[in-house]
Amino acid sequence: MKKYPYPVSEVRRFLEPGPIVLISSHWQGKDNIMTLGWQTVMEFSPSLIGCMISAGNHSFEMIKASRDCVINLPEVELLDTVAQIGNCSGSDTDKFTRFGLTPEPAQSVGAPAVAECFASFECQIYDDALVDNYNFFIFEVVCARVKSLTDWPQTMHYTGDGIFRLDGETVNRHQWFTKVS
Repeated sequence: MKKYPYPVSEVRRFLEPGPIVLISSHWQGKDNIMTLGWQTVMEFSPSLIGCMISAGNHSFEMIKASRDCVINLPEVELLDTVAQIGNCSGSDTDKFTRFGLTPEPAQSVGAPAVAECFASFECQIYDDALVDNYNFFIFEVVCARVKSLTDWPQTMHYTGDGIFRLDGETVNRHQWFTKVS
Protein backbone atom coordinates (compact mmCIF):
# COMPACT_ATOMS: atom_id res chain seq x y z
CA MET A 1 0.00 0.00 0.00
CA LYS A 2 1.42 3.37 -1.02
CA LYS A 3 1.62 6.04 1.67
CA TYR A 4 1.77 9.76 0.99
CA PRO A 5 3.73 12.50 2.75
CA TYR A 6 1.67 14.29 5.40
CA PRO A 7 2.42 17.48 7.38
CA VAL A 8 3.74 16.55 10.83
CA SER A 9 1.82 19.50 12.30
CA GLU A 10 -1.41 17.73 11.32
CA VAL A 11 -0.80 14.20 12.66
CA ARG A 12 -3.17 14.94 15.55
CA ARG A 13 -6.02 14.45 13.08
CA PHE A 14 -5.22 10.73 13.23
CA LEU A 15 -3.81 10.35 16.74
CA GLU A 16 -6.38 12.37 18.65
CA PRO A 17 -9.36 10.06 18.51
CA GLY A 18 -10.35 10.41 22.19
CA PRO A 19 -13.87 11.69 22.70
CA ILE A 20 -14.55 15.39 23.06
CA VAL A 21 -15.30 16.26 26.66
CA LEU A 22 -16.66 19.30 28.43
CA ILE A 23 -14.60 20.25 31.46
CA SER A 24 -16.51 22.21 34.07
CA SER A 25 -14.76 24.20 36.76
CA HIS A 26 -15.56 26.51 39.66
CA TRP A 27 -13.43 29.20 41.29
CA GLN A 28 -14.28 32.27 43.36
CA GLY A 29 -18.03 31.92 42.91
CA LYS A 30 -17.96 31.44 39.13
CA ASP A 31 -18.57 28.36 36.99
CA ASN A 32 -17.10 27.69 33.57
CA ILE A 33 -17.18 25.05 30.85
CA MET A 34 -14.57 24.38 28.20
CA THR A 35 -14.41 21.95 25.28
CA LEU A 36 -11.41 19.62 25.30
CA GLY A 37 -10.18 16.92 22.95
CA TRP A 38 -6.72 16.28 24.40
CA GLN A 39 -7.03 13.76 27.21
CA THR A 40 -5.62 10.34 27.86
CA VAL A 41 -6.13 7.53 30.31
CA MET A 42 -2.88 7.19 32.27
CA GLU A 43 -3.65 4.56 34.91
CA PHE A 44 -6.56 2.35 35.92
CA SER A 45 -6.19 2.31 39.71
CA PRO A 46 -6.05 4.97 40.86
CA SER A 47 -8.02 6.21 37.87
CA LEU A 48 -5.71 8.85 36.35
CA ILE A 49 -6.56 11.05 33.35
CA GLY A 50 -4.08 13.41 31.69
CA CYS A 51 -5.40 16.61 30.08
CA MET A 52 -3.56 19.28 28.12
CA ILE A 53 -5.30 22.58 28.87
CA SER A 54 -3.80 25.63 27.20
CA ALA A 55 -2.57 28.30 29.61
CA GLY A 56 -4.43 30.82 27.43
CA ASN A 57 -7.73 29.14 28.26
CA HIS A 58 -9.84 30.77 31.00
CA SER A 59 -10.37 27.36 32.63
CA PHE A 60 -6.62 26.84 33.07
CA GLU A 61 -6.26 29.26 35.99
CA MET A 62 -9.61 28.23 37.50
CA ILE A 63 -8.60 24.56 37.59
CA LYS A 64 -5.05 25.30 38.69
CA ALA A 65 -6.34 27.38 41.63
CA SER A 66 -9.27 25.17 42.68
CA ARG A 67 -7.36 21.92 42.02
CA ASP A 68 -10.49 20.16 40.76
CA CYS A 69 -12.89 19.90 37.84
CA VAL A 70 -15.50 17.62 36.29
CA ILE A 71 -14.82 15.87 32.98
CA ASN A 72 -18.24 15.53 31.32
CA LEU A 73 -18.86 13.21 28.36
CA PRO A 74 -21.38 14.73 25.90
CA GLU A 75 -23.22 12.75 23.26
CA VAL A 76 -23.51 13.69 19.59
CA GLU A 77 -26.81 15.55 20.18
CA LEU A 78 -24.74 18.28 21.85
CA LEU A 79 -22.30 18.65 18.91
CA ASP A 80 -23.30 22.22 18.00
CA THR A 81 -23.23 23.28 21.65
CA VAL A 82 -19.83 21.64 22.15
CA ALA A 83 -18.40 23.45 19.12
CA GLN A 84 -19.79 26.81 20.26
CA ILE A 85 -18.55 26.38 23.85
CA GLY A 86 -15.08 25.82 22.44
CA ASN A 87 -15.22 29.07 20.50
CA CYS A 88 -16.02 31.59 23.22
CA SER A 89 -14.34 32.55 26.47
CA GLY A 90 -15.59 31.99 29.99
CA SER A 91 -13.87 35.23 30.97
CA ASP A 92 -16.82 37.17 29.53
CA THR A 93 -19.52 34.51 29.04
CA ASP A 94 -21.58 32.46 31.49
CA LYS A 95 -21.55 29.34 29.34
CA PHE A 96 -24.13 27.42 31.39
CA THR A 97 -26.66 30.22 30.81
CA ARG A 98 -25.69 31.04 27.21
CA PHE A 99 -25.97 27.42 26.06
CA GLY A 100 -28.91 26.37 28.23
CA LEU A 101 -26.95 23.77 30.18
CA THR A 102 -27.75 22.72 33.73
CA PRO A 103 -25.06 22.89 36.43
CA GLU A 104 -25.48 19.80 38.57
CA PRO A 105 -23.88 19.62 42.03
CA ALA A 106 -20.95 17.24 42.15
CA GLN A 107 -20.61 14.73 44.97
CA SER A 108 -16.88 15.05 45.70
CA VAL A 109 -15.52 18.28 44.14
CA GLY A 110 -16.43 21.96 44.05
CA ALA A 111 -16.98 22.17 40.29
CA PRO A 112 -20.46 21.44 38.92
CA ALA A 113 -21.24 18.62 36.50
CA VAL A 114 -23.14 19.22 33.25
CA ALA A 115 -26.52 17.50 33.71
CA GLU A 116 -27.09 17.03 29.96
CA CYS A 117 -23.96 14.92 29.52
CA PHE A 118 -23.97 11.11 29.47
CA ALA A 119 -21.25 10.82 32.11
CA SER A 120 -19.54 13.01 34.70
CA PHE A 121 -16.13 12.20 36.13
CA GLU A 122 -15.27 14.29 39.17
CA CYS A 123 -11.53 14.94 39.34
CA GLN A 124 -8.89 16.35 41.65
CA ILE A 125 -5.39 17.27 40.61
CA TYR A 126 -3.23 14.24 41.35
CA ASP A 127 0.08 15.58 40.03
CA ASP A 128 0.82 19.11 38.81
CA ALA A 129 4.52 18.63 37.98
CA LEU A 130 3.91 19.13 34.24
CA VAL A 131 1.45 22.03 34.43
CA ASP A 132 3.88 24.96 34.39
CA ASN A 133 6.08 23.65 31.56
CA TYR A 134 3.58 21.74 29.42
CA ASN A 135 0.04 22.76 30.53
CA PHE A 136 -0.50 19.08 31.30
CA PHE A 137 -2.71 18.24 34.27
CA ILE A 138 -2.85 14.77 35.77
CA PHE A 139 -6.23 14.24 37.43
CA GLU A 140 -7.51 11.46 39.63
CA VAL A 141 -11.15 10.56 39.07
CA VAL A 142 -12.62 10.48 42.57
CA CYS A 143 -16.28 9.97 41.63
CA ALA A 144 -17.89 8.74 38.40
CA ARG A 145 -21.54 8.83 37.39
CA VAL A 146 -23.12 7.62 34.11
CA LYS A 147 -26.70 7.78 32.80
CA SER A 148 -26.85 4.12 31.80
CA LEU A 149 -25.01 0.97 32.72
CA THR A 150 -26.13 -0.82 29.55
CA ASP A 151 -26.13 1.79 26.75
CA TRP A 152 -22.98 3.00 25.01
CA PRO A 153 -23.01 6.75 24.24
CA GLN A 154 -22.39 8.03 20.73
CA THR A 155 -19.50 10.43 21.20
CA MET A 156 -17.71 12.86 18.93
CA HIS A 157 -14.03 13.24 18.14
CA TYR A 158 -12.31 16.41 16.93
CA THR A 159 -9.85 16.18 14.05
CA GLY A 160 -9.06 19.90 13.73
CA ASP A 161 -10.26 22.71 11.47
CA GLY A 162 -13.88 22.37 12.65
CA ILE A 163 -14.17 18.73 11.55
CA PHE A 164 -15.59 16.08 13.89
CA ARG A 165 -15.84 12.31 13.57
CA LEU A 166 -18.71 10.43 15.19
CA ASP A 167 -18.53 7.06 16.90
CA GLY A 168 -19.80 4.18 14.84
CA GLU A 169 -21.01 0.73 15.72
CA THR A 170 -19.58 -1.21 18.65
CA VAL A 171 -17.77 -4.51 17.95
CA ASN A 172 -17.36 -7.04 20.77
CA ARG A 173 -14.19 -9.16 20.98
CA HIS A 174 -14.38 -9.72 24.73
CA GLN A 175 -13.58 -13.43 24.36
CA TRP A 176 -10.06 -12.57 23.17
CA PHE A 177 -9.34 -10.29 26.13
CA THR A 178 -10.11 -12.68 28.92
CA LYS A 179 -6.96 -14.21 30.36
CA VAL A 180 -7.20 -17.85 31.37
CA SER A 181 -5.02 -19.01 34.26
